[in-house]
Amino acid sequence: QVQMVESGGGLVQAGDSLRLSCAASGRSFRTYTGWFRQPPGKEREFVAAISWSGTSTYYADTVKGRFTISGDSAKNTVYLQMNSLKPEDTAVYYCATTPYSGNLIWSTTYDVWGQGTQVTVSS
Repeated sequence: QVQMVESGGGLVQAGDSLRLSCAASGRSFRTYTGWFRQPPGKEREFVAAISWSGTSTYYADTVKGRFTISGDSAKNTVYLQMNSLKPEDTAVYYCATTPYSGNLIWSTTYDVWGQGTQVTVSS
């Protein structure tokens, strides 16, 4: 059984950078790992995803050019580098993984989720 643990959240100012980590443990076939976020009072939304090989990446339009997803297979860890942060990036950030190849922007594609890490961007 795979488990995902996020870390790296915190309180930053607008324009700052932050790097989130998502460490996976356990052995199971996986195809993609994604990052989602849930702003206060809103639904969970897709942020970015990366293939298990690291060769394919996908981004939501709202973060494209500011966020970068990457992976370290030796550490079984996926990162989300967030630059030029804005107050509207404030949310609980979750990583999730899937053994499927469905629509990566749908949360239902993913079967294992982390507990989330809070990111707060002040103006």
